[in-house]
Amino acid sequence: QVQLVESGGGLVQPGGSLRLSCVTSGTIFSLYAMGWYRQAPGKQRELVASISRRGDTNYSDSVKGRFTISRDNARSTVFLQMNTLKPDDTAVYFCNAQFINQELWGRGTLVTVSS
Repeated sequence: QVQLVESGGGLVQPGGSLRLSCVTSGTIFSLYAMGWYRQAPGKQRELVASISRRGDTNYSDSVKGRFTISRDNARSTVFLQMNTLKPDDTAVYFCNAQFINQELWGRGTLVTVSS
């Protein structure tokens, strides 16, 4: 059974940092393009960052320069380093995996940015 399990969320003050992790099991991680999405209360889920199988990255304009996505194929893990966090970054963050016509989701981890 394929599983994506996120961790690393929590409460942080504005300007602070968090590092999210998503561990994938039950499949060949290196085949998948990986991404991080987020959903704030009352808003649609949106793409935050993605990384291809080759390591090419893409970011939403709202996080560019502050967030960094990376992957470790040996550990079947994708990371999201979040710096200079703002209250608008408050959301549930979801890990996403895509391969051909298959799409997988984690259950999410809550990030709250507040003083």
